[in-house]
Amino acid sequence: MPPGRTGGAPDPASEAAEPSDWVGHDRGSREYRRILVALLGAGIATFAQLYSPQGILPALATDLHVDASRSSLTISAATIGLALAVLPWSIVADRIGRVRAMRIALVAAAVLGLLMPWSPSFPVLMVVRVLEGIALGGVPAIAVTYLGEEVRARHAALAAGTYVSGTTIGGLLGRLVAGPVADVAGWRVGTFSVAVLATVAAVLFFLVAPEPRGFRARPVSVRRVVGAVGRHLRTPSLLVLYAQGFLLMGGFVAMYNYLAFRLEAPPFAMPAALASLLFLAYLAGTVSSRAAGGLADRVGRRRIMLASTAVMVVGALVTLSTSLVVVVVGLVVMTAGFFGAHSIASGWSGARAEADRAQSTSLYNFWYYAGSSVFGFLGGLAFVGIGWSGVVGMVVVLCVVAGVWGAVRR
Repeated sequence: MPPGRTGGAPDPASEAAEPSDWVGHDRGSREYRRILVALLGAGIATFAQLYSPQGILPALATDLHVDASRSSLTISAATIGLALAVLPWSIVADRIGRVRAMRIALVAAAVLGLLMPWSPSFPVLMVVRVLEGIALGGVPAIAVTYLGEEVRARHAALAAGTYVSGTTIGGLLGRLVAGPVADVAGWRVGTFSVAVLATVAAVLFFLVAPEPRGFRARPVSVRRVVGAVGRHLRTPSLLVLYAQGFLLMGGFVAMYNYLAFRLEAPPFAMPAALASLLFLAYLAGTVSSRAAGGLADRVGRRRIMLASTAVMVVGALVTLSTSLVVVVVGLVVMTAGFFGAHSIASGWSGARAEADRAQSTSLYNFWYYAGSSVFGFLGGLAFVGIGWSGVVGMVVVLCVVAGVWGAVRR
């Protein structure tokens, strides 16, 4: 199939037949732009569904008669499923091709996303969310590897940053659509609306994604993958990147999980539709992730990652204010810092691996979403037991540990 043609599934055999001296698409070329637009669609489809319940957790908790920490399991269940699925998805992608694997993942996720809002009980909702997370895992597990194979190496950091900025748009749209619709028609209709939006975004990926040229189909055994995972986990320079994802993502999700509970209670007493507008802070991440990728090419990845982590700490501390305006400023700063660090760590986790890069990026995603699941829930215990200061304290500790580890390990 010609590289520029869309539609249809790629043939691994034909992909493997591409010249071995393939160096990737140049920035600004038509195929480079198509890849980024396609991954924008995939990012919206994935992250809109993954986090759509986050802005309506108070309404969900009331309707299903659960407390704040249990309602957060709606997010954790999906991220647990995603974390468990990233390595298996990397095996699938190595065998059948990156684009084909992402198409399968997006179709499965769209079907589950359309069914999820109509779950009759909280336990059933948890099961569907785990399955949805497993399906969604096919995109983050593969996307950065796909970029690394298809884009010229000197543009890889910028391309990865652009992809991450697209994922922030997905997360933002999911929350912005779900909140106002839920305020009028209930959380079920709100999340269903997001699932429809995600389905449209998945169709965009199908239509725009060019066929891969850098992929080489190969048989992948479980034994080989286990060996690659073991080697990566024994490599200090990779281990620190996985830790960055685990710790920083955990703190970031905890902040967003429980901020709505704080703002919808006195003294703020904000309606859900208005509180959901705070997710516009994600736009700071859209800007910072791409900017971090560009700066990393000039001053180095480590410096940008550590600086971004420090910015995240400052933003988290600012949200302790009792002024709504100041809280919003702190949230914007914290979000910008997080996505700056994540865009560097996610791309570096593949680039720094000497071999089996798909498994390295999958490991990063495993720890990234494991952090979301673990600390997203533990943040609820801190919130219920101590209040907002407990959540902020946990986030600051996680950032400091991540920063110190990143500074001393090379």
